[in-house]
Amino acid sequence: MLTTLQTAYTDTRASDLAWALGREPLPALAVLDLQLHGAQVQLRLLGASHQVLLEEERGTCSETVACMPGSSTPLPLGVAKRLGDWEYEFAAHVETLSRGSFAGRAQELLALVAEHPHGLAGTFPGSPHAFTAMLAQRQQGQVRWRTWHAYPQEGRLVATRTRVGVRTAVAAV
Repeated sequence: MLTTLQTAYTDTRASDLAWALGREPLPALAVLDLQLHGAQVQLRLLGASHQVLLEEERGTCSETVACMPGSSTPLPLGVAKRLGDWEYEFAAHVETLSRGSFAGRAQELLALVAEHPHGLAGTFPGSPHAFTAMLAQRQQGQVRWRTWHAYPQEGRLVATRTRVGVRTAVAAV
């Protein structure tokens, strides 16, 4: 699903993004509710980027990647945490692209997400290449999502990848 977000484009620097787990639902500009084989996933586009809410029999998980005033947790390159019975893994990558490459990559990602049944993308008024896009899936008992945050004025694309799955027992050797 592709939508135009009815808000000013204020999240204007990739370095302003912060990461948080466990935040309450924040006001969203667009929402996509998904049922993924027993897991309820809500993809939320915020004025300042994204939030994913996951609810399953074993518990809940809330991930927020956004410009959060007062946040002391910048966007990490990687995180691995235990959340009750789950293992949570997060990774982020910042890509710097030329103007032409950025426009092409933006169009490619927006087309991919807009046409996917588990995808949500929002463009910001004033720049067709300023967007946040999200894609979720369930695979091998794990819920996974990817996000892309575009900063055309910097030529930067921030991509994140998250995996949440049941913690597996490690056999003693």
